[in-house]
Amino acid sequence: MPRPVRMYLPGYAYHLVQRGNNRQACFFEQQNYRVYLQYMRDGLDQYGDRLHAYCLMTNHVHLLLTPKDKDSISKLMKVVCSRYAQYINKKYSRTGTLWSGRHKSSAVDSDTYLLKCYRYIELNPVTAGMVNQPQDYLWSSYHHNALGNTNSLISPHACYRALGQSKCIRLPRYRALFKEALSAVDYDAIRRAAQRSMPLGSDKFLAQIETNLGRPLGYPKRGRPYKVVKF
Repeated sequence: MPRPVRMYLPGYAYHLVQRGNNRQACFFEQQNYRVYLQYMRDGLDQYGDRLHAYCLMTNHVHLLLTPKDKDSISKLMKVVCSRYAQYINKKYSRTGTLWSGRHKSSAVDSDTYLLKCYRYIELNPVTAGMVNQPQDYLWSSYHHNALGNTNSLISPHACYRALGQSKCIRLPRYRALFKEALSAVDYDAIRRAAQRSMPLGSDKFLAQIETNLGRPLGYPKRGRPYKVVKF
């Protein structure tokens, strides 16, 4: 059967997860991370998507993106993943698939989950036990979003900018969000929505997506600790 069409709605933020094939490593040394980020920078310039947060883990990637148009994220990821896989195969004289199929994606409700998704992404190395603090991990957007280090990849989302009118106000307020861990309910909601490529948010948010897509999406059974629909 043909794969379902992947449609993105401009103006909505999406949490993307791309995993290595069979959950195996896709980054082997520091230069690999730099190359991936360069390819991502090239792709953002070409397709006009906006990247708000990211974390490059050893065997997977988290991205928080807002698309320029309905297929720009698909084009971006196709080009970045293809270029990077070719680079890895050539550098390490390997063959075969690097990535585990297509990326997963979840539309994120900016009113309820956007800043939580920032935290989920940038706390990934802490959650995995790789570091004690998010600032200890080199390959994430935390250094830009929380510490103010320049990173031309990042475009601040409106929810992030709303933390303060200037960097000297926003940065400490953003860091303060990390003083408490995400609740188990929020963590599980973000993780499952990404795994299942389902939008995540309130009933109002889900209704907005239905209206903008022009078709019903089909709601899940009630009683779950999060509200997601097939996308």
